[in-house]
Amino acid sequence: MSVKIFSAIAAVVLMLGYLGPVVLKLKELSLGAVVLVGVVMMLVDLWQSLQKPEP
Repeated sequence: MSVKIFSAIAAVVLMLGYLGPVVLKLKELSLGAVVLVGVVMMLVDLWQSLQKPEP
């Protein structure tokens, strides 16, 4: 379970680190909204995968 949590945290940090500077540099509201929706969808998927019992 700890490997899944570490992987989830690493995925969130890497995605925000990759997309964050682009959004901040371009300062486009629509791009920021699309990135925000994508991050929320990723977080929901990660939460659901962490809640699923291990086989």
